[in-house]
Amino acid sequence: MLRVTKLTDYATVLLAALAKSPGRIHSASELAEQAKLELPTVSKVLKPLSRAGLVEAFRGSQGGYRLAKPAGQISLYAVVEAMEGRLGMTECSGEHSTCAHEPHCGIQGHWQKINDVIANALQAVSIDELGGKPRKSIPLAMAKA
Repeated sequence: MLRVTKLTDYATVLLAALAKSPGRIHSASELAEQAKLELPTVSKVLKPLSRAGLVEAFRGSQGGYRLAKPAGQISLYAVVEAMEGRLGMTECSGEHSTCAHEPHCGIQGHWQKINDVIANALQAVSIDELGGKPRKSIPLAMAKA
């Protein structure tokens, strides 16, 4: 089963919450309450999002977090990459493969194609879209381009 981690899922929830009032600075405790998550979990998720430049962090008594750019410019691919690292369906579909079978493997290119399709799908959905109605999905047989 392909699945993102819980922390990546929580990251999308927190970013969608920030997107509801993008110019406002939200405290971590406020975000925790709004998302129904524990404060330590929220803090743990916000750190990599801040490092990746998806949220801005402000220190001090009036500190907190806000989106670093418009929600429409933050793709799910950027969120996955911030939380989990570069997308790689298999060892050989990543940037720095260490697979010993790579020199004589006949399917590496096919896995890379699958990796690219998933990456493109994640890049096509923004945090802004998560707050609205989901787009109608395209049947897999029709999605071939």
